[in-house]
Amino acid sequence: MDKNTLLSSFGKWVSPINIQQLSKQVEDLKQDYYTKKLTTEAYIKLFLFAQLYELESLHAISDALLDEDLQKALGFESISASQLSRKTNELEPEILSTLFLDLVTKIQGHHQGKRDMPLKIIDSSTIPLNLTNYKWAKFRKTKAGVKLHLRLVFMDQENVYPEKAIITTAKEHDRNQLEVLVDDKEAMYVFDRGYVDYERFDRMTDDGYFFVSRLKKNAVIREVESFSLPDDSAVISDKMVYIGTTQNRAENLFRLLEVEDTKGNILRLITNRFDLNAEEISEIYRSRWAIELFFKWLKQHVEIKHFYGMSETAIQNQIYLALITYCLHVLIQLETKSRKPLLRISRWLKATIWKPAYIWIRRFKPKADT
Repeated sequence: MDKNTLLSSFGKWVSPINIQQLSKQVEDLKQDYYTKKLTTEAYIKLFLFAQLYELESLHAISDALLDEDLQKALGFESISASQLSRKTNELEPEILSTLFLDLVTKIQGHHQGKRDMPLKIIDSSTIPLNLTNYKWAKFRKTKAGVKLHLRLVFMDQENVYPEKAIITTAKEHDRNQLEVLVDDKEAMYVFDRGYVDYERFDRMTDDGYFFVSRLKKNAVIREVESFSLPDDSAVISDKMVYIGTTQNRAENLFRLLEVEDTKGNILRLITNRFDLNAEEISEIYRSRWAIELFFKWLKQHVEIKHFYGMSETAIQNQIYLALITYCLHVLIQLETKSRKPLLRISRWLKATIWKPAYIWIRRFKPKADT
């Protein structure tokens, strides 16, 4: 019998999770020592279900267990909101972080050899929190929040995925995470002006890392050479420059491009790539929109608007669960070679959640596309 006949759509969706590896880590970290019902495996499955359906509270998750099919999938009939809260606040985020990275490795396996030098886009997104309940996350006089620092791999317009995530309080400056997020010399990095740091630009160039970034409007430059552009080029200017003042400057020579965005604003792009033409550099920077769309997807289609706990641990766990949800969608899309958008794949999953997996999968295989 076909394995998709035996599995429900939910079972198929969560099947990339390496239960053996998860169990070993849970044992090593002594997470389930006194747990009778809500094991870490059951917790992950239940909270992925909550992410999928965007359940807004622990009470809503507890009530979801009125569904007998969900009971069978988890192995118990009920769980209280207080038990869910305890597990959410006690589960080591390292477990979900490791699970996320394992799924990323599986996604990478589908893309091996497809692109010589993948684009890796770096950015952050602030998730606001209520200062009264989250004093540990204070970053302004009346505000609190956490920041998700992310590295997104851009293979093409239809294939993007998160590769590395760091969660900090919102007061953490983006620049401080750049060295952690830049670690692959076979990639081209793209980031915005919030990451501009001349010393790091020098260090990245000396160490053999390639990047393109937007430069701040008030940045001081000294032109060394101007490159010619084709008459029909959309790029306004292309120069070799030194950047910075006498007190704060980069030692290396960089390339400065001026381009016009869709709103007619002039953008200044800085890069250490001299082997590409100006149009290629401009196009690479334009791919940065993909990470904006990713953050938008995350905030609209999984549950990171309402948090299930007030501790830093609870917040981190919920964000990692949101990222895992996205990765599971990407993996089924890659496995079936579907070109359907993730949102549609997610909707079909919810519509067939406890039906045999083949009913879900046949909806978005290429031959079934309409």
